[in-house]
Amino acid sequence: MWFCLTILEPHRVGIAGESPILIYSAEEERVIAVNGQGPAPRAATINWFKEHGYDLIPPDGFLPAVVPGAFDAWIKALEKFGTITLKEALQPAIELAAKGFSVYPELRRNLIGPDQEVGLTTAENKMKTRPLSVAERFLNEWPSSAKTYLNDGQVPKVGEVISNPEWARTFKDVVKVESEARKSGRDAGLQAARDYFYTGPIAQKIVNFMQVFECHDAYCKKHRGLLSLEDFAKYNARFEEPVTVNYRGYDVYKCGPWTQGPVLLQQLNLLEGFDLRQMGHNTTDYIHTLIECTKLAFADREQFYADPDYVKVPMDRLLSKEYADRRRSLVDPDHASMKQRPGEKASARLQETESRTQPEADTVHLEAVDKFGNMVSATPSGAWISASPIIPSLGFCMNTRAQMFHLETAHVERLEPGKKPSTTLSPSLVMKERKPYMTFGTPGGDQQDQWTLQFFLNHVEFGMNIQLALDKPTVHSTHFPSSFWPHAAHPGVLHAEPDIPEQTILALKKKGHEVIVDEPWSHGRCLAILRDADTGVVFGAASPRGMKAYAIGW
Repeated sequence: MWFCLTILEPHRVGIAGESPILIYSAEEERVIAVNGQGPAPRAATINWFKEHGYDLIPPDGFLPAVVPGAFDAWIKALEKFGTITLKEALQPAIELAAKGFSVYPELRRNLIGPDQEVGLTTAENKMKTRPLSVAERFLNEWPSSAKTYLNDGQVPKVGEVISNPEWARTFKDVVKVESEARKSGRDAGLQAARDYFYTGPIAQKIVNFMQVFECHDAYCKKHRGLLSLEDFAKYNARFEEPVTVNYRGYDVYKCGPWTQGPVLLQQLNLLEGFDLRQMGHNTTDYIHTLIECTKLAFADREQFYADPDYVKVPMDRLLSKEYADRRRSLVDPDHASMKQRPGEKASARLQETESRTQPEADTVHLEAVDKFGNMVSATPSGAWISASPIIPSLGFCMNTRAQMFHLETAHVERLEPGKKPSTTLSPSLVMKERKPYMTFGTPGGDQQDQWTLQFFLNHVEFGMNIQLALDKPTVHSTHFPSSFWPHAAHPGVLHAEPDIPEQTILALKKKGHEVIVDEPWSHGRCLAILRDADTGVVFGAASPRGMKAYAIGW
C-alpha cells in the first residue's frame, strides 16, 4: 500500500521520504517500533549554513535533504514480519506508475500551487524573478519535474491520465535484482534490493544529480546537495523498543523522541488527573483543559525531544505519573497561558513569529490488522514533489526533513552531522489487557498528536464507536513553535472546527484563548482500526475529511 501511495499522492509522500512504523507481532506478543528516519549528511554543519548566509535551513531544494529512510524501513519490516516477496509488494505500484492514473482535484491544486512564492514578502514578490506557481517552477527551474507531472507544459486537468515511466523502470530494476538474488534465499533477495537503493545505481544517480544541479531555495539562493555516497552506505533503518504509558487500562504505544509521539503520552498523563467525563465532551472546560495540557506537553517536546543517539532525552522522567502530577498544577482553570513552560526550566514568554507560505505538502497514514491479531500503524511522509526536483531517470524526488533542525548551538534540535531530525510523524497502537486492541493515526504535522488525542478520548472517555469518535469536531493549538520552516509560533492561538458551538468559542475567548474558526471538516484525516479480542471482529473507520480516506476489509 505504501508503495502505491508514493505514486498516487506524490505531493504527500515519496519513496525517498521517511516512515515511523509500529508493529504488534502476534507471534512474539510484543510491540516493535521501526525507525525509518534518515540522518543528516556528514557535510551538513551549522558552520556551513552560517557561512553561506542561512539563519534557518530552507524548506525546499537540496539543502534540507537527509538520507531516505523509508525504503529500508519497509524492507526490514517485510523481511522480519512479511511473507510475500518485494516483487509482489512493488508490483501494483509499478503498474500504476507505468499505466498511469487519473488526476484528482487535490493533486491538480498542488501542482498549481500557492498564489505567492515561498518565503518572499509582498515587495519581494513584485521584484521577484522566480515563478509563482509550482507548475511554473517546474517549467522554469525543474525540467525533470515538468516532464513527469505536466502535459505539454500544462497542469493536467482533473480526469487526465498521468504516468511515471521512469519510476516504473527504476523499481522494475529493483525487482530484477531481488529476483536474481532470491535464488540464494528470500533474505538475500531483500538485501540485494536494499543495496541497489543505498549503495548501487539509485544512490549514485541521486548523489550525482545533487552534485551537478544547482537548485534555488526559499531564500532565492542557488545550491547543490550535501549528501554523499558514504551517507547512503552507512544508513540502516532499525527496530527499537517503543515508549508507552497506561491510560485508564489502555496501554498506548508510540515511537520514541525522534518523533513527536511521546507528546501524546504526556498529554494523556496530564489529562488523567482531570474528570473529563464530568466536564462533558467539547465543553468550554474540557477544551480549555485539553489545550492547556497540550501546551505543557509540547513545551517539553521543544525542550527535550531529539535523536536519542545524540541527545540524552529523559524519557522515563517525562513519561512518569509523578512528573505529570507536578506539571498538572500549572493548568489554570480560568486563564489561557501565553508562556512556553517546559519542565524544570524557567517560564519564558513566547515571541510570535511570522508564518510564511510554502507549497501544500502533507503526509499519509496507513494501518492494517489481520485475523491473527498482527497490527501495523505507519505514518510515511516526505519527498514532496513541490519541494524538490525529480531525480532524472529515477522518477522521484528527495525529502526536505532537515528543515526540522535548528542552527542555534544551544537548541536540542541543533543540526549535527549524522543526526536524525525529529519528525512530527506519529503512528499509534493500543493494547488492552495484553491483547492487541487498536491502531490509529493521521497526517497533519504538529497537529497529529492533538487530533488523535481527541479521537482516543472520544472513544475511551465518552464511549463513542471509532467512526463517531473521529467524526466529531476537533481543536488544536499553534501556541508552540512549528516543527517546520520557519518555525512560527502563535501564543494563545486555538483553532476550532466550526461545529464547536459559538457559545463555547465565546467562553474560550473569555479565558484568553485567541480562537480561529477553521473551514469545516479541515482537521486531519484520521484512520482507526479496532479489534475485538473476544469475537475477533475487526472494525475500521476513516475520516470523511478530505474525502479520500477509507477502510476496507477482505
